[in-house]
Amino acid sequence: MKRVSMPSLAVLIAATLFAAGCTSNTAKPDKADSAAGTSAVGAVPNKVVQERALQRWDLLIANKTDKAYDYLSPGYKATVTRDDYVKEMKDRPIKWNKVLPYRETCDKPKTCVVDLQVDIGVKMPGISQVVSSVGFVSETWILSGGKWYFLPHANDLTGSK
Repeated sequence: MKRVSMPSLAVLIAATLFAAGCTSNTAKPDKADSAAGTSAVGAVPNKVVQERALQRWDLLIANKTDKAYDYLSPGYKATVTRDDYVKEMKDRPIKWNKVLPYRETCDKPKTCVVDLQVDIGVKMPGISQVVSSVGFVSETWILSGGKWYFLPHANDLTGSK
């Protein structure tokens, strides 16, 4: 059996959490989406953005990545197909177990940053059990066409910094 040192384990878990940040409602608007319409531009959007972020993560946790794709920004969806996104997300060596809101910062009218606590399980090579970890993910959300969308950063996709 191959042994994994604690520093190696910590680096792998940190890298996994970093990659977990890249992750996305069905085409039908729900009640939260209706609330996120034009009134969200004039109102403090923190709650609406938090709800959208939690909805997206609930879909990821439920392994409904194809529906989570609908939460991605229109610009991102113009460059990455649903099938490619689903494949990339399903190929990750982690399982998201739970997400909790931590903080929302909406300093600009059409941009918010949502910080979330994510509980994950990682299947590590050489270890027979899943390693559990907790980390924080910071997501950028943008208002486009009266609706809030997750905007993945390029380094979320490549793993680079």
